[in-house]
Amino acid sequence: NTVMAAQMTNAHRRFLQVLMSNGITEGSEARKLHQHCCETDKVYSAHDKLDDFISTINSHLQPLFMQIRKGVSEDDGRAHYAVVNLAETDVTKMASDYTEMELELFRKTMDLIILSENGFASSTDILNFADQLKTKKMKKKEAEQVLKVFVEDKWLSEKNGEYTLHTRCIIEMEQYILSNYQDVARKCNICHSLTIQSQVCESCGTGMHLPCVRKYFRGQTEPRCPKCNEFWSCDTPGNKQRILKKIECNNTRKWAVMFSGTAHTIHNSEY
Repeated sequence: NTVMAAQMTNAHRRFLQVLMSNGITEGSEARKLHQHCCETDKVYSAHDKLDDFISTINSHLQPLFMQIRKGVSEDDGRAHYAVVNLAETDVTKMASDYTEMELELFRKTMDLIILSENGFASSTDILNFADQLKTKKMKKKEAEQVLKVFVEDKWLSEKNGEYTLHTRCIIEMEQYILSNYQDVARKCNICHSLTIQSQVCESCGTGMHLPCVRKYFRGQTEPRCPKCNEFWSCDTPGNKQRILKKIECNNTRKWAVMFSGTAHTIHNSEY
């Protein structure tokens, strides 16, 4: 134990403190923070050894049932780090920050997101639950404000009135979601993290994050499932292959550039 304690420096403590105050930290920011902490406290640590640096912290957090975990953004595939309380694996870990009524709304929102086909829930569907809560009925204006706070606190992400789970939520509540939504929750076959927004193989049910799909199938004209080798029937995102098709229309020559089945018309003057 004495040897282990010697491995934990002020740089490690500083890194952990900032990580906990942030809630979640993007990978490039975590690397900058790692470098800053080591320079500030004059501790040598190779800049590419962030995972080793975090492992040292985790060995000290283990008796406290805490851990720094790495996850990926379902939006762009970038790595993120968050401190996870292993002793509290469900929504109760949020209890000190929100009322029981707010937590119930969050659980309803989580249900809608995880049980949806695309990993999103509309604000309309969520707000419809506001006056059906068991703890206390919530006015829609009040519910809108609560959703805004969940987004600010990085439990939810919102885009054009559609909500999904933030990367922080996925990292911190992965075990809870896998245990409580066993029929629908799955891990990505590529990065092995919990996936909420995913593409699924029609043959064997293997799921992959959209960024992982993009990377794995890059340059492949006939993508196949990494598990069963059957043809991957979903439209792969980010496919840059262009199919030029000549169209004669009103004696004006045009070209349709096909991107994943969507035609964009280009007039002669554009090329």
